[in-house]
Amino acid sequence: MSGFKLLRTPPGSLVVFVCLLMSVVENLHKGPGVKVLVKEHDDAILPCSFSTRENLEEMLFDWRKNGQKNGQKKEVFLYDAGDHYNNGHQGQDEQFKGRVSHFQDQLMNGNASIKIQNTTMADSGNYSCDFPHLQPSQTFNIELVVELTLKDRSGEIPGTCPEPYIKTLNDMKDGLLLQCEVRGASPKPKVQWQDSAGNILPSEGKCSERGGLYYVTRWTAVTKTDQYRCVVTQEEIGHQIDAETFVPFCEKRCEDCSAKKLIGGFCGFIIGVVVLVVAKALLVATKCFRAN
Repeated sequence: MSGFKLLRTPPGSLVVFVCLLMSVVENLHKGPGVKVLVKEHDDAILPCSFSTRENLEEMLFDWRKNGQKNGQKKEVFLYDAGDHYNNGHQGQDEQFKGRVSHFQDQLMNGNASIKIQNTTMADSGNYSCDFPHLQPSQTFNIELVVELTLKDRSGEIPGTCPEPYIKTLNDMKDGLLLQCEVRGASPKPKVQWQDSAGNILPSEGKCSERGGLYYVTRWTAVTKTDQYRCVVTQEEIGHQIDAETFVPFCEKRCEDCSAKKLIGGFCGFIIGVVVLVVAKALLVATKCFRAN
């Protein structure tokens, strides 16, 4: 013999080793898996495939969405040896009806991926791709993150900010003071003043909270003619709304000043003429009086 000794492994240690191995294999399939990021309203492809490229045409795989409040999973897409939700198979959740498809020509290559069309915020979450008939069964986990696009969602989601209120407060020496007011919104909105080029203007404001709703007011001073916008954003729910006001600052003031100068000059001229006429009349009257 080579001199190596075969050490005896206690039965208990072997059991522990097998349990650890099974735990590792289980975690590989039940771990966080792959993360897929898409923009709202884009299509999302959730990957699920075997590296062995095993033919899946006669197999069963089940896509489900996890993490529901009642502990149940939503049925997303089920394929069973040619039968699936798009050719009459029953049981698909209403959220996904008519929006989910598989890649039929890729099944022979071990590809059980699916495509979700026109994704929405509600589609974000954790999905599982299960092969329950395999021994042992296999599960692949995918996280879908739908990134919201900012738009006006008034009426779609509770708490969205209504259109803000704009008004001019003070006619200052060097400009105008504009006010933007948000009356009741949740979550807390971000309020900004912008010019027509989209530049963020310096502003000051205050914020208060009553009954779970936020009330925000912001002021900005402007010194030139432009189209000014008060933009309100609630990023958590993808809501953005704005209001605009046009300020003809410089031209209006110049016109007013010119008009005032013109009127003042004209009035001065008239007064001068009147004074001159009166003076001449008095002079003539005086001469006539002396002559008599």
